[in-house]
Amino acid sequence: MPDLVIRPYRAADADAVLALAPRLTEGVAPWRDPAAVREAVRGWVADAIDGAEPVWVAVLAGRVVGFVHAGERRHFTGEADGYVGELVVAADAARSGIGRALMEAAHRWAAGRGLRRLTLETGAANATARAFYRSLGYQEEDVRLSRPLD
Repeated sequence: MPDLVIRPYRAADADAVLALAPRLTEGVAPWRDPAAVREAVRGWVADAIDGAEPVWVAVLAGRVVGFVHAGERRHFTGEADGYVGELVVAADAARSGIGRALMEAAHRWAAGRGLRRLTLETGAANATARAFYRSLGYQEEDVRLSRPLD
């Protein structure tokens, strides 16, 4: 995509990035409270753009159409991993290579820090995201199970 620019987040991008946050509600288990999920994902994005960890935005024709937030997280084995907290692409820009370009920015950042793995989490019901990540070479490592209590 020749007009696509991946660049570091700027404070002027805040409204556009926050407007993309609802896309993170896709694939959440249907028994979770939708209002609580919306509030949580907005909080994740707000924390990401207010924090010290890197965020990159995808800009197409002058419009922010996606972002990725990366950081470092310690695996339970003690190994430091790169971690993608959030990846979002606008619905009308999906499947155009933007997510792949954003993930490449996170990959370069993690590799540049000498990290050996880049990890992330996504909803079990988010088949589209899971297929996308598999296409990038990610393998599923952990599974969280849930059961209602009587």
